Amino acid sequence: MIRRRKPISPERRAEAGELMIEVKNLSKRFDDRPVLDGLSFTVNAGETLGIIGPSGCGKSTILKLISGLIVPDSGEIIVHSKELGLVFQGSALLNSLTVRENMSLALRSKRLGRKEEEKIIADKLKLVGLGDYMYAFPTQLSGGQQKRTGFARAIANDPKVVLYDEPTTGLDPVMSTVIEDYIIEMADELNPASIVVTHQFSTWQRTADRIILLHAGQIQWQGTPEEALVSDNPYMKQFAHATREGPMLIGEI
Repeated sequence: MIRRRKPISPERRAEAGELMIEVKNLSKRFDDRPVLDGLSFTVNAGETLGIIGPSGCGKSTILKLISGLIVPDSGEIIVHSKELGLVFQGSALLNSLTVRENMSLALRSKRLGRKEEEKIIADKLKLVGLGDYMYAFPTQLSGGQQKRTGFARAIANDPKVVLYDEPTTGLDPVMSTVIEDYIIEMADELNPASIVVTHQFSTWQRTADRIILLHAGQIQWQGTPEEALVSDNPYMKQFAHATREGPMLIGEI
């Protein structure tokens, strides 16, 4: 049986944990092209927010802004923790370093002793089913194993905020299910505020408590994955059911 996160009501969400991410009136342009236009949302501790929408709508840009990789043109981002993990769309591993050395980079600021550091690395690799691969090089790993290594590195510091950028892109259905399972397990294990940016139907259906649909730089719909399937909102209806008819042009999806 394929598992998904239990639905979370607005009442439960308010009680689930403290406010961890606040995005207020966020705008961003690249050259003359507006990507985000007055975007606002929040994420609580223990909640997983799915961000979905057509290609080029600004989903990954949101994660780069929250993580500080780029700066907004206007608006405000408040992250109520410095403990943040980012799972990149690609694994972003350095091929010249072993898995252990790649993960060690995420722990550098803690100035840990070698034994303590290795215990943390071993525990995280075991959590993602890679306990025997500490001294392997990324080129010796499959695509799915590299993704899982990226997961382990992102949670090395037990972050209170975890950001996932298209975590199942390019994976076959079986490996996508494996990665989705890990996202659910990470949420249950660490109870962080999480954001999952994804195109994939099964990913936002299984991992998210709540989703927002972006188009033309704005939120066009928000609600639970269950509500998305029965929504009459033309944007959500077109995206959820993958139909040609709707306000989003074919080339945008």
